[in-house]
Amino acid sequence: MKELLRSPDMTIIAFATALLKGEDIDCFEMDVNMSVLEGGIGIFPRRLMVRPDDHSAAVKVMLDNDIPLGM
Repeated sequence: MKELLRSPDMTIIAFATALLKGEDIDCFEMDVNMSVLEGGIGIFPRRLMVRPDDHSAAVKVMLDNDIPLGM
């Protein structure tokens, strides 16, 4: 898996996930448990991972929808 997006804002992660699923690009959200441990105050960013073969297409989807990659 390759990192696509990093953000402490869970709404951006949810929106990005929906966009990727709409394009048939599999993704996996990492660091979910860490953000639960922090109490949901948004200190630790979550990461959205995609397959290396899908990374360039996923970046294009993010940029087309003005989603900052945060890397």
